[in-house]
Amino acid sequence: MSTTFPGELAEYRAARDRQLEQEIELRRAMEAVAAARRELPPGGLIPEDYVFQGAGADGTPTNVRLSELFAPGKDSPVIYSMMFSRYSDDERPGPEGGQAALLPLTEGPCPPCTAFLDQLDGAAEHASQRVNFAVVAKSPLQCILTFAKERGWRR
Repeated sequence: MSTTFPGELAEYRAARDRQLEQEIELRRAMEAVAAARRELPPGGLIPEDYVFQGAGADGTPTNVRLSELFAPGKDSPVIYSMMFSRYSDDERPGPEGGQAALLPLTEGPCPPCTAFLDQLDGAAEHASQRVNFAVVAKSPLQCILTFAKERGWRR
């Protein structure tokens, strides 16, 4: 049974009810795909232990192997690929201040990635209790670390 609102036309309500049914069907299909994904067999061995540049506990640059990103008891990796450098056709304004503002626009950080990581910084502490979390990007490590410090990212 659908809810009607004051001044609502019957034609609108009928069309909206049809759309709600489609949304319900879509949700069921998404749930079925998610269940099928969880049933997939393991994907196979990774051919090499990739090496990333990272920051040590004291903030100094260090090499980090993919295998080292897995803390004991946590076998689920969450790796976010930040577009830093951003997509070349992205003409939105870059950072207003800091070192990243001095970069050519195409070499700067992606605005949506920045917004997402602003929010994720606070949640990372909680998520990392269950999963291994890392952020990767193609820019030089010092550029990324400087930007993270300017944004106030703690993790």
